[in-house]
Amino acid sequence: MTGTLVLAGTPIGDPSDAPPRLAAELAAADLVAAEDTRRLRRLAQALGVTPAGRVVSYFEGNEAARTPELTDALAGGARVVLVTDAGMPSVSDPGYRLVAAAVERGVRVTAVPGPSAVLTALAVSGMPVDRFCFEGFLPRKQGERLARLREAADERRTLVYFESPHRLAAALGAMAEVFGPARPAAVCRELTKTYEEVKRGPLGELAQWAAEGVRGEITVVVRGAEAADADEPDAAELARRVAVREEAGERRKEAIAEVAREAGVPKRDVFDAVVARKKAQEPPHRTEAGRATGDGDG
Repeated sequence: MTGTLVLAGTPIGDPSDAPPRLAAELAAADLVAAEDTRRLRRLAQALGVTPAGRVVSYFEGNEAARTPELTDALAGGARVVLVTDAGMPSVSDPGYRLVAAAVERGVRVTAVPGPSAVLTALAVSGMPVDRFCFEGFLPRKQGERLARLREAADERRTLVYFESPHRLAAALGAMAEVFGPARPAAVCRELTKTYEEVKRGPLGELAQWAAEGVRGEITVVVRGAEAADADEPDAAELARRVAVREEAGERRKEAIAEVAREAGVPKRDVFDAVVARKKAQEPPHRTEAGRATGDGDG
């Protein structure tokens, strides 16, 4: 008989939030795979339990190499418990690769449900929670970040992102640029911990707030696009979407075509909006009579 892979949720902050079954699973496991073995030792101490089985590391750097070893142990009948630093394994954490390999080998996969930063942030954000999308971490490079956000610009479901504190200001600035500075959002920091904070407001204001520096574990919740924003963008919005694509490296012709397709409007309307925006941004120039004017070709 094959063994069992147990995906065990761990506290996202307060150790007392650990599910009661976690201690029992750690004590009974033949093998515990931990994203950080030092954190596991601290958590086990807080729970008053000592893992009886072997403890090995399982993190992004060795996930590919260690998965076959763990899969072989599972196929041989071992009970393997997988824990990550916080929350549920596989959710922006190591785990998916091992789950897929275990399923392929016919190994039973189960879970010890536990705290989730995604659901906790949604619950306290004040944003609609009937429908939502989890987007994980945004790319680090600005161009790739903007491209990813563009994909969600017209998404009507509430959006949830993870972000590191030193990239938060840049991420919120990019969101304000793509989604619009008035889009409501919430920055959830240090959830369930001593210095828990939920900062709510328009993306533009949140970007300015984050520029002063923010610490801790961050989850960002953004309200989805309104129906009017998604279906009937005005000329200024069409031009802004083209500008965002151009800044990300896309050629203007392709950007106009794609924006027109997404918005369901003629390409000529988008082209006219881009021209109007360009003219509005051009400084007035001097005529031969020395008078300032904004007319002409510049």
